[in-house]
Amino acid sequence: MTPGSWPRRLRERLGERGLAVLVLVGLLALAVVPLVALPAARCKAFGSGCPRPKPPVRADPVVAKAKQVTAVEAATRGAYVALGDSYSAGVGAEATVADRNPLNRCRRTSKAYYHEVSTAFRFAKGSSFWACSGATTADVLKGRYGEPPQLDRVNAGTSLVTISIGGNDVGFSKVLGGCVIHLPWSHSCTGQGADIAGRMAKLRRDLPALLDKITDRAPSARVIVMGYPKAFSEVTGVGGDNITVSDQRWLNARAYDLGQLVRQSAAEADARIVARHGRGSVEFVDAYSAFAGHEAGSADPYMNGLALNLSALEAEPRSFHPTAAGQHALAQLFLAQIRKGPGRPLS
Repeated sequence: MTPGSWPRRLRERLGERGLAVLVLVGLLALAVVPLVALPAARCKAFGSGCPRPKPPVRADPVVAKAKQVTAVEAATRGAYVALGDSYSAGVGAEATVADRNPLNRCRRTSKAYYHEVSTAFRFAKGSSFWACSGATTADVLKGRYGEPPQLDRVNAGTSLVTISIGGNDVGFSKVLGGCVIHLPWSHSCTGQGADIAGRMAKLRRDLPALLDKITDRAPSARVIVMGYPKAFSEVTGVGGDNITVSDQRWLNARAYDLGQLVRQSAAEADARIVARHGRGSVEFVDAYSAFAGHEAGSADPYMNGLALNLSALEAEPRSFHPTAAGQHALAQLFLAQIRKGPGRPLS
């Protein structure tokens, strides 16, 4: 076949009109094939097959939200550890021979609020009781009576901590002694204000540090800190206690001040947890009015009055500490707070 002969033969077979159609089909094919084969061309022409845009890279990585849990779930998913001083140990609520055993130097008793709390819920990793009479914030860190530090009882598996602390830091036992043993015309009770103020200022530094150490060791735990109850009725002088109504008011006011210090320290510790997106919490239980109508000297007291050991000429440890009924009242406060939660989501 000579060059140029095949177009002539094709024209003869298809005719002018058929040849025109064939040329048109060829041109369309040349236009469509790139659109099908090349996504960019297809995207530009028809708006289909376009690649999905990649999400912009954030400078600050998004933290995945953890699953929220109920207040009780958060408190019971691990172990419960009870820390603190004599108000948590149950001094004053002695009910058995073992409670009065002199070898029980921390004076943990069978009626302490711990027992009601530990049996009210099922804690996945059990519970333990380490509060110790006379404990200060320093004792929680270093130990007392040869026992290991209370802080060492807390770890990553702890989900609930209850604690009362601070009364011994401000020297309440000594303060009460100054109010009981004084001459009628003296001001040895209310005259202790300056000493208390100095010790309160130190506690204002020591308590936040202690709470941070607890939450560092137990980052998922709910830490519930209790204030102190109002001890005196302020109605009549308490018989053999030698504490006047005006001195009662002054002592109750100091207990209130201590409670406010504990409240503020707990709130600030919880705010630090929120700021770092932590899982746990620090919560405050206000016990100031827990014994209303049942203060020392009332007909049905939840607070022991002065108890003297005449043979040793000294006050017994149970003096001005909650009775078994008082410990039950404190337990109800803790149980209510455990169910209520910190007032914010927990994870």
